[in-house]
Amino acid sequence: MQSIHTMTENQKKETRRLAAHFFRNEYGRLVAVIAHYLGGEHVETAEDIVQETLAKAVSHWEIKGIPKNPKSWLYATAKNLTINVLNRKKHHRTYISIKTKEAFPTNKLEFSEEVIEDGLLRMMFATCHPSISEKYQIPLVLKILSGFSIPEIADAFFTSNETINKRLVRERKQLRKVDFDQFFEKDIQPRANNVLKTIYLMFNEGYFPSRKNQIIRYDLCLEAIRLVKLLNGSTAIQDKTNCHALLALMYFNCASFKSRISKKGTLQTLKQQDRSLWNMKLIQMGVQHLRLLNMAQETSKFALLATISANHCMAQSFEATNWNEILSLYDRLLLLEDSPITHLNRCVALAYVAGNLKAIMELNKLKGETIIDNYYLFHLTLAELYQKEGENTMAEGAYRKALELAQNSRDTLLIEKKLYKIVPI
Repeated sequence: MQSIHTMTENQKKETRRLAAHFFRNEYGRLVAVIAHYLGGEHVETAEDIVQETLAKAVSHWEIKGIPKNPKSWLYATAKNLTINVLNRKKHHRTYISIKTKEAFPTNKLEFSEEVIEDGLLRMMFATCHPSISEKYQIPLVLKILSGFSIPEIADAFFTSNETINKRLVRERKQLRKVDFDQFFEKDIQPRANNVLKTIYLMFNEGYFPSRKNQIIRYDLCLEAIRLVKLLNGSTAIQDKTNCHALLALMYFNCASFKSRISKKGTLQTLKQQDRSLWNMKLIQMGVQHLRLLNMAQETSKFALLATISANHCMAQSFEATNWNEILSLYDRLLLLEDSPITHLNRCVALAYVAGNLKAIMELNKLKGETIIDNYYLFHLTLAELYQKEGENTMAEGAYRKALELAQNSRDTLLIEKKLYKIVPI
């Protein structure tokens, strides 16, 4: 047995790292199962218990060393702390066993996989409840289900700790009004799709950060995948079509992580990427999930997006991309989601199928009918098409407009590089 006085600084760092690792992986599960017993109105108390569990883990493990089963140690400690809270009068209530449907004493709390899964599922659905503002659902999910700190969430959304804290306080008040026990089977499927939508937005923010000066937020992408896998593994959800579709989409997109950044740290376009760096294991995982969609009666947004990504991943080179197939998929996607962004992405495929001038005409038409003019990628796409047609004056104007609207140094560097090819400094 090792004492804290004989433990080296490197050993202490490793202990804290492992504690943080187990804490991050188990945070949401612990909060969910504790909130299951305390009641949905006491989610913050559940979070406090889990935070205290981590503090005890770091302190104890530095003195005694890391236990053989760190996960079991965390759950046992969290369970004991929960029992202490339950024994206080202000949290007193009758607890019913999920298995026996009978009342039981607090010293016999169940932290079984069945109870944890049920609690986690309820918590995922509660944080994505329609009564909670859609734009605040992701910070709430990151804090309660993923164990992200306030600074980490603020960093992800390029805002201050104070702003995020205020948002969480406001939405937690709304969360207290959500009845965790009203969990009827007829509500599961439509609400599951809402949860998936929130997780998809989280993944997008990691894959293509909107404001923060980073190229990829790996932590957000990996956390999104973890949450969908948890949802996909739930026995309460019968139709897993959208779970498989979203997992396929995320695996395909993650496969190109290593090739998206050049050695100089700049963003690489799909055409510039070295496909030998693509992760074939992730691509195969995406294919496996995509194959499970063949029996689906309806084609979902996620299924179409995943199939588009699959076309890019399966092409041996950029030139070998099946743009006709991709254009057809975007046409089908427009029937489900007639949005400016879908039209914009379709125009990229249209340029390779019908020519740049046709795509330019469609983009200018889109500009007159929507608010896409406020989006930097619209002008960047238009600029590239003009440049390919030798219309450098039009291209310059579009590049400068894109530069004006870009909010991420990753994007401004890319645009400046393209602009200076036709307008040297």
